[in-house]
Amino acid sequence: MQKKLYKDSSTKMLCGVLSGIAQYFNIDATIVRVAYVLLSFFSASFPGVIAYIILAAIMPDKSQIGHDDYTVE
Repeated sequence: MQKKLYKDSSTKMLCGVLSGIAQYFNIDATIVRVAYVLLSFFSASFPGVIAYIILAAIMPDKSQIGHDDYTVE
């Protein structure tokens, strides 16, 4: 089984990037969001914001993958 990384619009806050990352690693989205905020806040010049914008632009939506889940058989 191969995992696919995608934006999850069903539990999104902004674009669904962090929610998709949480589903990929099978952890709670709140934990990923808190870790992202802390890492972005304590990093110099907020590089996390730039990374989020890039990921929002290049990650496909769940609907574009065409599967109900993130595994490919």
